[in-house]
Amino acid sequence: MKTSATALAVVLLIAFSGTLTAQKSKRDFYQLKVYTLASDAQEKAVDKYLEEAFLPALHRAKIQSVGVFKPIPNEKDTVRKTYVLIPFSSMDQFLKLDQTLDKDAQYQTAGAAYIDAPFNQAPYARIESTLLQAFTDMPNMATPKLDGPKSKRVYELRSYESATEKLYVNKVDMFNAGGEITLFDKLGFNAVFYGEVLSGSKMPNLMYMTTFSDMDSRNEHWKAFSAAPEWKTLSAMPKYQKNVSKNDTMLLYPAEYSDY
Repeated sequence: MKTSATALAVVLLIAFSGTLTAQKSKRDFYQLKVYTLASDAQEKAVDKYLEEAFLPALHRAKIQSVGVFKPIPNEKDTVRKTYVLIPFSSMDQFLKLDQTLDKDAQYQTAGAAYIDAPFNQAPYARIESTLLQAFTDMPNMATPKLDGPKSKRVYELRSYESATEKLYVNKVDMFNAGGEITLFDKLGFNAVFYGEVLSGSKMPNLMYMTTFSDMDSRNEHWKAFSAAPEWKTLSAMPKYQKNVSKNDTMLLYPAEYSDY
């Protein structure tokens, strides 16, 4: 009997350990919503909605660490935009979000001006939505650890497009098995996420976000990355050549009411 009991305990322990491992390796889903805004009034309306209605509703729905970002001003891109990054623990949670918001009376009241805006006074010009799934080597979002004022912080959002689906898979592999994520970690890039785009306006592509205390820190980190022996070796490998056809880089800073 003792032997049977011991064997059963071992089986249960192995099963429990397997469950924990599966939970830890479960990959997040992310939605990136980009609001294009045509005026000060629209920007203020969207900010008010996000701060007072949308983010509090997500928190009540147990969706934490929602990021809201604005572009760092530059002469080339003067279009007003607001970026909202929402993490989901499962696809089911993403699919049921609208139902959750419909049932949230506090959300409906706090967001009434935005929700019930008339057709000729829309609070935004357009919304673009991208759905992503986390990379296997970073399956969950990380909240960045940054000091100093939010207005000085740099959140770098990068989008890497590939010419074909096969080349896209190759670039994802370069981050995971190739060790690009490991190098970013080693150099302290403070990544928020790495994600495979499941649905969006630019495909096939991947996106990721790294963070820095200020612009000088950002520039120093990229200088170190370019000079790293690991990157020189990885980027020279024949199997990883020409796997990116376009790189879009968005430099952002967090809104004061952003969760991070």
